[in-house]
Amino acid sequence: MKLSEYVDRLDDRLDTPAYADVDASANGLQVGPDDGDVERVAFAVDAATATIEAAAEADADVLVVHHGLSWGGIERVTGRVHDRIAALVEHDVALYVSHLPLDGHQQLGNAAGVAAEIGLEDREPFGEIGPVTIGTIGDVAEPRSADALRGTLDGFEGQPDGEASPTRVLDFGPDDIERVAVVTGSGVDWLDEAVAAGADALITGEGKGQVYHDACEAGVTVFLAGHYATETFGVRALESLTADWGVETTYLPHPTGL
Repeated sequence: MKLSEYVDRLDDRLDTPAYADVDASANGLQVGPDDGDVERVAFAVDAATATIEAAAEADADVLVVHHGLSWGGIERVTGRVHDRIAALVEHDVALYVSHLPLDGHQQLGNAAGVAAEIGLEDREPFGEIGPVTIGTIGDVAEPRSADALRGTLDGFEGQPDGEASPTRVLDFGPDDIERVAVVTGSGVDWLDEAVAAGADALITGEGKGQVYHDACEAGVTVFLAGHYATETFGVRALESLTADWGVETTYLPHPTGL
């Protein structure tokens, strides 16, 4: 498959242009030639020297990530940015990035993956940012306690030593959780939207100081399951999609514990 065709397919499936005005990330092909062939694609959460080198070792033609190199543009190619771009060019590895489009996609996205793991049904788009959404909301098949939900979230990939990622819980919601909102990564800013949507709980990756009192006063449980741990699902879904297109794939886990 040609690189241009592969990029176009991903952009189309992820509706990348819809997020152009709201996402600081330069989504799509960030580094790469105008042409080229794609025989093997590597997938990782972050574009870092470690994952770029691993992609090169795997003989990948493209590295697909959630967190790329360009946030609001690149003014200077120095320091870490230089080293990462240099590694991509040296090893002839293209870089494709999908940030908010991969958060909000209702089938392939990070929030959709988390929702599937905990068994959310009747899901709807959630987490408004401008004209698009970056999360999902739905109902659990049977009411579950905070401890039961934490048990599932604790099993997510997340620690550098290979251990499961422990979930922090602000347990201020009802004993039986029925409706759950999901915004992966750093999503506590959508707590009020979760309350307005009737959610008993909000699942995200990391918190901010004010979320403790906000959740307490709103009577909503907040699960902080790890930024990395909640954002492996999208790239894994893209890996499966790419394999369905007849391209060889490899997944590069590099958990941060954060």
